[in-house]
Amino acid sequence: MSAHLLIQRPWRAPTHSRAYASVTLATRQLVTLTVALLAAVLLLLSSRSAAGAEVAVSVNIAPPPLPVYEQPPLPSPGYIWVPGYWSYGPDGYFWVPGTWVLPPDPDLVWTPGYWGFSDGAYAWYPGYWGPEVGFYGGIVYGFGYFGHGYEGGYWRDHQFYYNRAVNNIGNTNVTNVYSKTVVNTTTVNNISYNGGTGGVSARPTPQEQAAARQPRHAATSAQTAHVAGARGQHELLAAVNQGHPPIAATDKPNAFSGPGVVPARAAARTGQGSPLPTAGRQGPAASQPSTSEAPRPPPAAEPPRRLAQAAPPPQERPAPAEHPAPAAPSERAAPPERPQQGRPPAASPQAHSPQQHPPQEHAPQERPPAEKSQPQHE
Repeated sequence: MSAHLLIQRPWRAPTHSRAYASVTLATRQLVTLTVALLAAVLLLLSSRSAAGAEVAVSVNIAPPPLPVYEQPPLPSPGYIWVPGYWSYGPDGYFWVPGTWVLPPDPDLVWTPGYWGFSDGAYAWYPGYWGPEVGFYGGIVYGFGYFGHGYEGGYWRDHQFYYNRAVNNIGNTNVTNVYSKTVVNTTTVNNISYNGGTGGVSARPTPQEQAAARQPRHAATSAQTAHVAGARGQHELLAAVNQGHPPIAATDKPNAFSGPGVVPARAAARTGQGSPLPTAGRQGPAASQPSTSEAPRPPPAAEPPRRLAQAAPPPQERPAPAEHPAPAAPSERAAPPERPQQGRPPAASPQAHSPQQHPPQEHAPQERPPAEKSQPQHE
């Protein structure tokens, strides 16, 4: 028995070592698999970031209406306008001011992000850079973004040509400038979301769907810093500014102070001497309010005409009144005397009758009513 035990002992040790080795191998395989999965997730996130996608934000409250503001002047050639929008943070909606941004590469244009109502909530679809402008919910952001496409300019030979009709060029020396009036058939409004109750009912066109399938580029680092800076501005919270942010637009990203800062306007209409804001934020349709105001003076001119027509009746009305009554009877009494005297002209005897026959008039009038003769002399 002892010899048998001695023979069996050496065989148990290898069995234990094999089990340990198998566990170690399984652990290594698990670690390798985990690392591979993490690498795949990182690769997926990087690809989504390259495509311009971000983590979706879902909110149960609709974003506020878009504020009305002027566009700051173009800081330098090559910048493209990125309109402002309402973003959402821990403290609720906050305004990201519109600003001029340098694209990551030439020949790229910006597709703004938008809020869309889906599955009972409002989801944010972030913007991106691409060779063509895609769908941005039909939101009228102004300054070239009138619901579909971009009318603010175009690329040619790696140079951007600006449409002066919708962009504020200012005093910047830009040679690639043209002027093209844009006919905007979209109803001008300040709606900031697509779908749902009261939202814009626009749908992507075939061209916008094709643009979404092209290579995209996410927002630049300057745009990301701009959003982070806006999140830190307490006065940009919708709960604080009541939809009228004091910093509605900036001339450059993440520049929230200085002469390039533009506040929001309380009213959507401006004077005729400032065509840039109306042609920019509200688009060409903003000129429609000005034309609608033009026909308003005619109704204002009608009241004086009615007053002129109503003026003669008051002159006729005092005639039967009591004050001019004494003059009326004297004039009526004069005609019966005139036919007795045989004088046909009525105008001349009226003027001379009181002078030629004063005693005849005074004698009958003094006896019964002496008061009537006195007002005649007066």
